[in-house]
Amino acid sequence: MNSTSTRGAAPRQKPAIIVVMGVSGAGKTTIGRRLAAALGCGFSDADEFHSAANIAKMKSGVALTDADRESWLRAIRGAIERRRSEGTMHVFTCSALKASYRRILAGDDSDVTFVHLRGDPDLIRSRLERRKHHFFDPALLPSQFAALEEPEGALVFDVRETPKRIVERILAALQR
Repeated sequence: MNSTSTRGAAPRQKPAIIVVMGVSGAGKTTIGRRLAAALGCGFSDADEFHSAANIAKMKSGVALTDADRESWLRAIRGAIERRRSEGTMHVFTCSALKASYRRILAGDDSDVTFVHLRGDPDLIRSRLERRKHHFFDPALLPSQFAALEEPEGALVFDVRETPKRIVERILAALQR
Protein backbone atom coordinates (compact mmCIF):
# COMPACT_ATOMS: atom_id res chain seq x y z
CA MET A 1 0.00 0.00 0.00
CA ASN A 2 1.03 3.54 -0.51
CA SER A 3 2.21 4.78 2.87
CA THR A 4 2.84 8.31 1.66
CA SER A 5 0.15 10.92 1.73
CA THR A 6 -0.47 14.12 -0.07
CA ARG A 7 -1.09 17.30 1.85
CA GLY A 8 -4.56 17.25 3.41
CA ALA A 9 -5.26 13.61 2.46
CA ALA A 10 -5.21 10.71 4.87
CA PRO A 11 -2.76 7.91 4.03
CA ARG A 12 -4.37 4.96 2.32
CA GLN A 13 -4.70 1.87 4.46
CA LYS A 14 -4.59 -1.75 3.36
CA PRO A 15 -8.04 -3.31 3.33
CA ALA A 16 -8.59 -5.22 6.55
CA ILE A 17 -10.73 -7.92 4.94
CA ILE A 18 -10.46 -9.39 1.45
CA VAL A 19 -13.10 -11.80 0.13
CA VAL A 20 -11.99 -13.84 -2.89
CA MET A 21 -15.21 -14.74 -4.72
CA GLY A 22 -16.43 -16.64 -7.76
CA VAL A 23 -18.14 -19.83 -8.79
CA SER A 24 -16.95 -23.20 -7.56
CA GLY A 25 -13.78 -24.20 -9.40
CA ALA A 26 -12.67 -20.61 -10.11
CA GLY A 27 -9.63 -21.06 -7.86
CA LYS A 28 -10.76 -19.19 -4.75
CA THR A 29 -8.92 -21.43 -2.29
CA THR A 30 -5.70 -21.53 -4.30
CA ILE A 31 -5.65 -17.77 -4.83
CA GLY A 32 -6.88 -17.00 -1.31
CA ARG A 33 -4.15 -19.07 0.33
CA ARG A 34 -1.42 -17.57 -1.86
CA LEU A 35 -2.74 -14.05 -1.36
CA ALA A 36 -2.85 -14.47 2.43
CA ALA A 37 0.72 -15.81 2.39
CA ALA A 38 1.89 -12.87 0.28
CA LEU A 39 0.17 -10.41 2.64
CA GLY A 40 1.35 -12.23 5.76
CA CYS A 41 -2.15 -12.56 7.12
CA GLY A 42 -4.73 -15.19 8.05
CA PHE A 43 -6.88 -17.21 5.68
CA SER A 44 -10.33 -18.79 6.01
CA ASP A 45 -12.08 -20.90 3.40
CA ALA A 46 -15.87 -20.57 3.20
CA ASP A 47 -16.20 -24.36 2.93
CA GLU A 48 -15.21 -24.51 6.63
CA PHE A 49 -18.45 -22.69 7.49
CA HIS A 50 -20.92 -24.98 5.67
CA SER A 51 -23.32 -27.07 7.72
CA ALA A 52 -23.31 -30.84 7.32
CA ALA A 53 -26.76 -30.56 5.73
CA ASN A 54 -25.53 -28.12 3.08
CA ILE A 55 -22.54 -30.32 2.28
CA ALA A 56 -24.82 -33.36 1.94
CA LYS A 57 -27.10 -31.45 -0.44
CA MET A 58 -24.23 -30.39 -2.67
CA LYS A 59 -22.69 -33.88 -2.66
CA SER A 60 -26.00 -35.25 -3.90
CA GLY A 61 -26.18 -32.69 -6.72
CA VAL A 62 -28.82 -30.43 -5.15
CA ALA A 63 -28.19 -26.70 -5.43
CA LEU A 64 -28.39 -24.68 -2.24
CA THR A 65 -31.22 -22.19 -1.86
CA ASP A 66 -30.91 -18.69 -0.47
CA ALA A 67 -32.39 -20.02 2.77
CA ASP A 68 -29.71 -22.76 2.89
CA ARG A 69 -26.98 -20.18 2.37
CA GLU A 70 -28.16 -17.64 4.94
CA SER A 71 -26.73 -19.30 8.07
CA TRP A 72 -23.52 -20.04 6.16
CA LEU A 73 -23.15 -16.41 5.10
CA ARG A 74 -23.94 -15.18 8.61
CA ALA A 75 -21.28 -17.51 10.03
CA ILE A 76 -18.71 -16.07 7.63
CA ARG A 77 -19.88 -12.55 8.52
CA GLY A 78 -19.35 -13.38 12.20
CA ALA A 79 -15.79 -14.46 11.43
CA ILE A 80 -15.24 -11.23 9.48
CA GLU A 81 -16.46 -9.23 12.47
CA ARG A 82 -14.11 -11.11 14.80
CA ARG A 83 -11.12 -10.43 12.52
CA ARG A 84 -12.07 -6.77 12.22
CA SER A 85 -12.36 -6.43 16.00
CA GLU A 86 -8.84 -7.86 16.28
CA GLY A 87 -7.65 -5.25 13.81
CA THR A 88 -5.99 -7.86 11.63
CA MET A 89 -5.99 -8.26 7.88
CA HIS A 90 -7.58 -11.52 6.77
CA VAL A 91 -8.40 -13.24 3.48
CA PHE A 92 -11.67 -15.15 3.17
CA THR A 93 -13.05 -17.12 0.27
CA CYS A 94 -16.73 -17.30 -0.53
CA SER A 95 -18.67 -17.77 -3.75
CA ALA A 96 -20.65 -14.59 -2.88
CA LEU A 97 -22.64 -15.06 -6.07
CA LYS A 98 -25.39 -12.54 -5.41
CA ALA A 99 -25.30 -8.88 -4.41
CA SER A 100 -27.47 -9.73 -1.40
CA TYR A 101 -24.86 -12.27 -0.23
CA ARG A 102 -22.10 -9.68 -0.58
CA ARG A 103 -24.15 -7.20 1.45
CA ILE A 104 -24.38 -9.75 4.27
CA LEU A 105 -20.63 -10.40 4.11
CA ALA A 106 -19.63 -6.73 3.96
CA GLY A 107 -22.18 -5.41 6.43
CA ASP A 108 -21.58 -1.70 6.88
CA ASP A 109 -17.81 -2.12 6.65
CA SER A 110 -15.96 0.01 4.14
CA ASP A 111 -12.82 -2.10 4.49
CA VAL A 112 -14.16 -5.31 2.91
CA THR A 113 -12.69 -5.72 -0.57
CA PHE A 114 -14.15 -8.27 -2.99
CA VAL A 115 -11.85 -9.96 -5.51
CA HIS A 116 -13.85 -11.69 -8.24
CA LEU A 117 -12.21 -14.60 -10.05
CA ARG A 118 -14.02 -14.73 -13.40
CA GLY A 119 -13.71 -17.50 -15.93
CA ASP A 120 -15.22 -19.31 -18.86
CA PRO A 121 -17.73 -22.02 -17.85
CA ASP A 122 -15.96 -24.69 -19.95
CA LEU A 123 -12.58 -23.98 -18.35
CA ILE A 124 -14.06 -24.04 -14.86
CA ARG A 125 -16.02 -27.22 -15.58
CA SER A 126 -12.79 -28.93 -16.69
CA ARG A 127 -11.17 -27.88 -13.41
CA LEU A 128 -14.08 -29.25 -11.39
CA GLU A 129 -13.97 -32.56 -13.24
CA ARG A 130 -10.28 -32.97 -12.33
CA ARG A 131 -10.76 -31.96 -8.71
CA LYS A 132 -10.59 -34.79 -6.20
CA HIS A 133 -11.98 -35.08 -2.67
CA HIS A 134 -14.36 -32.13 -2.81
CA PHE A 135 -18.06 -32.25 -2.02
CA PHE A 136 -19.22 -29.94 -4.83
CA ASP A 137 -20.93 -31.84 -7.64
CA PRO A 138 -19.75 -30.39 -11.00
CA ALA A 139 -23.33 -30.79 -12.29
CA LEU A 140 -24.20 -27.80 -10.09
CA LEU A 141 -21.91 -25.40 -11.96
CA PRO A 142 -24.63 -24.11 -14.34
CA SER A 143 -26.76 -23.15 -11.33
CA GLN A 144 -23.84 -21.11 -9.98
CA PHE A 145 -23.37 -19.24 -13.24
CA ALA A 146 -27.14 -18.64 -13.40
CA ALA A 147 -27.12 -17.19 -9.87
CA LEU A 148 -23.98 -15.09 -10.37
CA GLU A 149 -24.63 -11.35 -10.28
CA GLU A 150 -21.52 -9.55 -11.49
CA PRO A 151 -20.18 -7.55 -8.54
CA GLU A 152 -19.93 -3.79 -8.74
CA GLY A 153 -16.76 -2.29 -7.37
CA ALA A 154 -14.92 -5.61 -7.08
CA LEU A 155 -11.41 -6.24 -8.33
CA VAL A 156 -11.87 -8.67 -11.24
CA PHE A 157 -9.30 -11.17 -12.52
CA ASP A 158 -9.38 -13.75 -15.32
CA VAL A 159 -8.74 -17.30 -14.10
CA ARG A 160 -6.92 -18.22 -17.33
CA GLU A 161 -3.83 -16.57 -15.84
CA THR A 162 -1.54 -18.52 -13.54
CA PRO A 163 -2.19 -18.33 -9.80
CA LYS A 164 1.16 -16.56 -9.36
CA ARG A 165 0.21 -13.88 -11.91
CA ILE A 166 -3.30 -13.45 -10.46
CA VAL A 167 -1.87 -12.88 -6.97
CA GLU A 168 0.69 -10.42 -8.36
CA ARG A 169 -2.10 -8.51 -10.10
CA ILE A 170 -4.26 -8.51 -6.94
CA LEU A 171 -1.39 -7.16 -4.88
CA ALA A 172 -0.75 -4.42 -7.44
CA ALA A 173 -4.46 -3.51 -7.50
CA LEU A 174 -4.58 -3.34 -3.69
CA GLN A 175 -1.67 -0.89 -3.72
CA ARG A 176 -3.58 1.54 -5.97
